[in-house]
Amino acid sequence: MSEYSKLDKYVIIIAFISSFSFAFISNAVSIALPAIALEFHMSNIMQNWIVTIFLLVLAAASVPFGKICGKYGLRRTYLWGIFIYIFSALMSGLSPNKTILFIARIIQGIGTAILSVNVMALITAQVSPKKRGQAIGINVTGVYIGLTLAPTISGIISHNIGWRWIFYITIPLMLIVLYLLLRIDKEWFIDADKSLDVKGSALYMFGIILLLYGFTILYDITGILITIAALIILVLFTRYELRINNPVYDIKLFKNSKFISANIASLISYFATFVVTYILNYHFQYLEGLNAQTTGIILIFTPLLMAIFSPFSGKLSDKIDPQILAAIGMAIVSVALFGLCFLNENTPMYLIIISMILQGIGFGLFSSPNNNVIMGSVDKKDIGTASASTATVRSIGQSFSLGLLTLVFAIVMGNVPIEPSNYNLLVTSSQITMIISTILCVLAVILSLIGLKSDDVLNR
Repeated sequence: MSEYSKLDKYVIIIAFISSFSFAFISNAVSIALPAIALEFHMSNIMQNWIVTIFLLVLAAASVPFGKICGKYGLRRTYLWGIFIYIFSALMSGLSPNKTILFIARIIQGIGTAILSVNVMALITAQVSPKKRGQAIGINVTGVYIGLTLAPTISGIISHNIGWRWIFYITIPLMLIVLYLLLRIDKEWFIDADKSLDVKGSALYMFGIILLLYGFTILYDITGILITIAALIILVLFTRYELRINNPVYDIKLFKNSKFISANIASLISYFATFVVTYILNYHFQYLEGLNAQTTGIILIFTPLLMAIFSPFSGKLSDKIDPQILAAIGMAIVSVALFGLCFLNENTPMYLIIISMILQGIGFGLFSSPNNNVIMGSVDKKDIGTASASTATVRSIGQSFSLGLLTLVFAIVMGNVPIEPSNYNLLVTSSQITMIISTILCVLAVILSLIGLKSDDVLNR
């Protein structure tokens, strides 16, 4: 990092640690779900909502916070994000029942939304375009190191001292970020002189929350009606945003073929892959009878390889077309997920690990170049929106991914505890989910190549 200025280094380190922290907490909880479900007497569907409600809030809040943070200062709002995150982590760990835990996860989603939209905006606002791809790669590495260590550390903690400590472990890291931020005098503003789009923000948040919730209960007439209502609200949101001068989300950006294809590819990639950790976690702990600690150690393969390949692909995307790298990465992921479509209690461990390795390599090649396409295809005045977009599509994709498993659970298993009498239905649910995910990955390959010859790159 010798080629970066001192301020550049501070920003990159802050982004790295922050990305590590919220990637860790979003993935670590998955390993502890069986333990939390046992303590609070939760069903298969309810235990998924411990993660889903966090992702739902994150998805709904990211776009409005993209504008709010830019208007009131990236550094100042980052500080607020840290305080909210630390409070929610303490509240989650101290939760006496599932109601308090769900409230704490909602608050944690708000804090994480502030941090996640600021991470990419800070890098894009501070680091020069010629060095930005590598900086984004370092940031994404933080995400994948968090994902890498999450299963193992979470498993060890949950097995030996209890799941509550999973929430406490990131607090010291956020205090380090707080210290570094206080050493920075510079503030970054984006559209500080423009008013906030309150109506558009409300329409967006309401529409996204209803859409994601409706999707998880799509098997019921209520879910269908909620989903239809959500789509109508989002159409109204789109029409409203096109009519005003300072929209919370500039819909016109989607005229840019690179921007829209990379965003949709990102959304679909997370939609397809986020659920894999949960399926394998349930497979190992329920079907194989492994404890949380052993499960966490096995699950390290995929995120470890993501962490290794992300900086490499990020730096490479500064030299060759990032869309080609992204497409190659998702093609490899497609092969990996296809291998898990046949997962059952007789599947050899080495075949599962091979699929995990391929998924790690593929997603590591995809993520950094795809983020580089998104951030590099907009004008500098739109970097706040683009930053919010990367956070939003990730969280929406993850929400839909876990929502897909919840939906399949409801259709195949019903709302029941996961126990030996319905393990055969757990296998069926996993296989159906993986087939859908594989199809989605193939679609993401195609989307990654759209606009390949377009010149919609404004700020590189």
